[in-house]
Amino acid sequence: MKPKLSLIIPVYNASTFVLKTIKEVSNWQKSIDYSVEIIMVNDGSPDNSKTIIENFIVQNNSPIKLVSYSKNKGKGYAVKQGMLHATGAFRVFTDADIPYGFEIIERILHYLDFKEFDVCIGNRRSIHSQYYTSITFARKLSSFIFTGFVSRFVVTGINDTQCGIKGFTEKVANEIFPKLAVSGFGFDIEILYLSYKKEYDIKRIPVTFEGNENSTISLLKDSIMMLKDVMLIPFRYHFTKKYK
Repeated sequence: MKPKLSLIIPVYNASTFVLKTIKEVSNWQKSIDYSVEIIMVNDGSPDNSKTIIENFIVQNNSPIKLVSYSKNKGKGYAVKQGMLHATGAFRVFTDADIPYGFEIIERILHYLDFKEFDVCIGNRRSIHSQYYTSITFARKLSSFIFTGFVSRFVVTGINDTQCGIKGFTEKVANEIFPKLAVSGFGFDIEILYLSYKKEYDIKRIPVTFEGNENSTISLLKDSIMMLKDVMLIPFRYHFTKKYK
C-alpha cells in the first residue's frame, strides 16, 4: 500500500547526532495516524554515520530505508536519490538534524493535500519565522548577497530559496527530481526555477529553526560552486535538452 508521505533525510558526517535524529523520527512516525516512509540517504559520509543507521535499523527492526553510496556527491544528489526511491503520495525533504521540527511537516502536508498546492517550502525570512541558533555575520552577509542575486536574476519573488525543508506532490516530484542536474547546495534553486517554469502553485510558510551548530558548508568554496551552478540553470533550460 502506498504511504501517504515519504520523508527524505540526507545525511553527511552526522555521527555526532544522527542516532538522536533516528530515535526522534521513529517516535514521531509511531505517533501519527497515517503511513510515513522514512528514507535516509548517506551521502558518502567518511565517518560512521552509515554504521549507526544500519545498526539502529537491525537492532530495532526499523522500517527506515537507507540509501547509501561510498563517494560524497553533494546534498542535491542525495535528496534526488531519496526522491527517486520514494513511493509516497507526498514527498518532503528536511535536514539531518531536523532543525525545523516535525510540526512543520504536518503543515506542509496540509497545504499539499487539503489546500492542493503543488509545492510547499519553508521561509526563514518570514516575519513569523523564529531562530534559536545564532548565525555568524559572515554567513548572514553571504546569504544576503547570494539571495539578492538569485531573487533578482533567477527565481524572482522568493527571498529564501535555501531553507532546508520543502514538500511536493508525487506528480511534481516525479516531474522535477529526475531532471535535476545540480548535485550541490544550489539544487534548491534549480527546483524552484523548474517549478516556476512549470507554473506550479508554490506555498511559502514560516519556520522555527533550532538546528545544531555543525555545518557541512564551506563558506567560500560552496558559495563559488553554488554561484556557478545557479548561473548555468537558465542556460541549461533554454539551450539544452536536459530539462525537456
